[in-house]
Amino acid sequence: MSEEALWDGPVVDAHHHFWDPFVNDHPWLRPGTLIPFRYGDYSAIKRRYLPDDYRKDTARHHVCESVYIETEWDPATPIDETRYASALAERHGLPSAIVAQAWLDRDDVAAVLAGQAAFPRVRSVRHKPGGPETPAEVGRRRTLMSDDKWRRGYALLERHGLHFDLQTPWWNLDEAIRLARDFPRTIIILNHSGLPSDRSPEGLAGWRAAMARLSEEPNVRVKISGIGLRSRPWTVEDNRWIVEQIVDLFSPRRAMFGSNFPVDSLCASFDTIFSGFKRIVARYPRADQELLFCETARAVYQTRQYTAPDLAA
Repeated sequence: MSEEALWDGPVVDAHHHFWDPFVNDHPWLRPGTLIPFRYGDYSAIKRRYLPDDYRKDTARHHVCESVYIETEWDPATPIDETRYASALAERHGLPSAIVAQAWLDRDDVAAVLAGQAAFPRVRSVRHKPGGPETPAEVGRRRTLMSDDKWRRGYALLERHGLHFDLQTPWWNLDEAIRLARDFPRTIIILNHSGLPSDRSPEGLAGWRAAMARLSEEPNVRVKISGIGLRSRPWTVEDNRWIVEQIVDLFSPRRAMFGSNFPVDSLCASFDTIFSGFKRIVARYPRADQELLFCETARAVYQTRQYTAPDLAA
């Protein structure tokens, strides 16, 4: 495949983080703390990761806008994280949009959502709903997506025009389907491709079937991100089928690429991951590539009004 066939236009990174664990409190990044994590030991990312670091990582790609995702900041002060991310944007020209932290089952959810929505770059919130950790547990446990108090908090998103970024493994997607149907005017953005970590034939079949069911809900979007594998370098060969299935099921108008940096630096460089994405989708029409790399994220997160021209170099 020729280099000329690869996407060379603008990129909107639909999923990344900034943090400074030496200044701010992220419980999972504290010294001496290691939580169970799908990539294993993540000690290497317990460091500052700020816009200048991101610019170095993305230098070979035309990243013009980006979406900051909440970083599991101290849950006692979710507004402080948004204030911090907004200040970075004012100083550095990015992020262009923010997915804020909100605990939808807390008693203060109405006030927190109102506070988050007041920031001009906030487009969505994220609250990981927990629940079954393996397919075998489905039916014995439920996620918060089925909890009445959590759903009352979720119902408030529409009032503020906020989306919901959902991070849950594929075996919980039937609960997400019910959520999408019960709240059809709230956009759900599935993070990290539904977490297809089990690449066995059975695991891939289960993942694809769940994603196919989810794709029938018109208010769902998908981020192709976070698809690295534990103890394996990121390769096109490992990830081509995952990407192609998502594009085929959801269409380029409902799918977008994200780096999940710096987390996915545990798997590969930004260049390896985004060059891999470009190789995988080079066979699609250029208009489809433009949607996947840029326009779908722009439409969902309304990033264009905060384009930073100095990122185009």
